[in-house]
Amino acid sequence: GPGAASAPVNPPNCLCAPRNRPEGKVLETVGVFEAPKQHGKYETGQLFLHSVFGYRGIVLFPWQARLYDRDVASPVTEKSENAAGHGSKEVKGKTHTYYQVLIDARDCPHISQRSQTEAVTFLANHDDSRALYAIPGLDYVSHEDILPYSSTDQVPIQHELFERFLMYDQTKVPPFVARDTLCAWQEKNHPWLELSDVHRETTENIRVTVIPFYMGMREAQNSHVYWWRYCIRLENLDSEVVQLRERHWRIFSLSGTLETVRGRGVVGREPVLSKEQPAFQYSSHVSLQASSGHMWGTFRFERPDGSHFDVRIPPFSLESNKDEKTPPSGLHW
Repeated sequence: GPGAASAPVNPPNCLCAPRNRPEGKVLETVGVFEAPKQHGKYETGQLFLHSVFGYRGIVLFPWQARLYDRDVASPVTEKSENAAGHGSKEVKGKTHTYYQVLIDARDCPHISQRSQTEAVTFLANHDDSRALYAIPGLDYVSHEDILPYSSTDQVPIQHELFERFLMYDQTKVPPFVARDTLCAWQEKNHPWLELSDVHRETTENIRVTVIPFYMGMREAQNSHVYWWRYCIRLENLDSEVVQLRERHWRIFSLSGTLETVRGRGVVGREPVLSKEQPAFQYSSHVSLQASSGHMWGTFRFERPDGSHFDVRIPPFSLESNKDEKTPPSGLHW
């Protein structure tokens, strides 16, 4: 029956998650797969498995983003020199649905090597101009990341915000509906949660996706400091194993400064992207003393034979919200 542990061989159309055992051999039934939506969007309360990272999650709400995909050649193919200093194609943004989701806490330990499980950070209160606080187990996923499923479990996702944000209602499909607290939280933190632009580019079968977020402005020593967070996903679309060795960033600020940042790996890691574990996702932060700027660069990867190649990070702009709203001050509902 539903919720019963199943043998490691999955019954057809039955969705199983590894139990928290070192060998990961024991599987338990968590629900039944549904057909992914080709058109339209998933509703609040939709349960899903992440198609890349494999975690269980639930949709909080959708965002409409502009996806700038450099892999899709636009009709105009002439190259033009841009401020980022290299020939660039004019890229048109296409509307694409992304979702704010909760990650099941039981799955966080399994994905922490592949993905940071706090894709959302806020600037903390004004006393400390550099402090950031993060909400664990929140992520942004694109429409095609979602493998939808249904469950008879009234609390199918373990997350401290699950029962604060969602309520079981068996008359609805999906049977989880937004509580007022979720609507209030979304309303209040909308400027820092909203994802508006997504940038994507593939070099030698390594796809880089960047999502920048404006986090707010702080005053420091009579000047203004503007903060952004950016989420990056690296995906190996090939079967050859590669390892990320270095990052090389250029950060241009509207005030006219150009900064170069080189370093080993990313967030202290040098992830290996293989056929079994093709993706790695992380977030980082950048501050400028100007209200806008842009960033671009390369990741250097190593092949098994020791040769290296550079993967382009698509140029993306750092924009501050035109209407300055007060940054959030902790998690007060």
